[in-house]
Amino acid sequence: MRVADLGEMDGPMLLFGGPYSNLAALEALIAQARVRGLPPERTICTGDVVAYCAEPAECVARIRALGCHVIAGNCERQLAAGESDCGCGFDEGSACDLLSAGWYGFADARIGSADRDWMRGLPDLAVFRHAGRRHGVVHGGVTDIARFLWPVSPDDAFAQEFAAFAEIAGPVDAIIAGHCGIPFVRETPWGRWINAGVIGMPPNDGRPATRFALLDSGRAEIEELDHDHRAARAAMERAGLTQGYHAALCSGYWPSEDVLPAVLRASG
Repeated sequence: MRVADLGEMDGPMLLFGGPYSNLAALEALIAQARVRGLPPERTICTGDVVAYCAEPAECVARIRALGCHVIAGNCERQLAAGESDCGCGFDEGSACDLLSAGWYGFADARIGSADRDWMRGLPDLAVFRHAGRRHGVVHGGVTDIARFLWPVSPDDAFAQEFAAFAEIAGPVDAIIAGHCGIPFVRETPWGRWINAGVIGMPPNDGRPATRFALLDSGRAEIEELDHDHRAARAAMERAGLTQGYHAALCSGYWPSEDVLPAVLRASG
């Protein structure tokens, strides 16, 4: 695995995941960083720049121009390798499996070779020190880039990930992740797990606001991100991406709840 050592970070940091080809959300996130005085060198993306929405190439170009730290997500790894799906390992016939065929093919057709080269060069993990603690960054997990760890996942799942991270990059006091789309901060016996959430899709809570995280003075806080979700939906409709995620941008509910533990489903 490729590990990026980001060194010592001084001051507040902005953490975010999953732009998901939602350019309106990415621009809103960049505006938040600017208002808060947070430069790109203190901004970390946990991957999946490209996914469900309608502007994959535009989001990659914006992220590259911004120059923030980026960890490879499963979508970056799959696109770089020329694979035919997003690599999440969804159960065959599940809503996520069926819906991913539409958006992944759309993105794959619009990402050029230079952007695939950039994706290929992204690190798998990162480490940095902040406020006296050593932090690690992953996409989903170390054991599996597309591992879904939820706020209700069992302790042993987090134990496995902290142990796997330590084996590759040394022990850490906290791990920052993304992928699952649900933001949370969980204290475990092995360290703090910070899922910064994703900015490209709401966290299945019935509202269009998405999420990012701020790390400051040893505290991790989940923040809401308002963006022009109607414009993002309209862009998906123009592109023919109308399998359900376009509606989720406004309704706040995923068309693929079957990926969630039952307790986290709107119907649960």
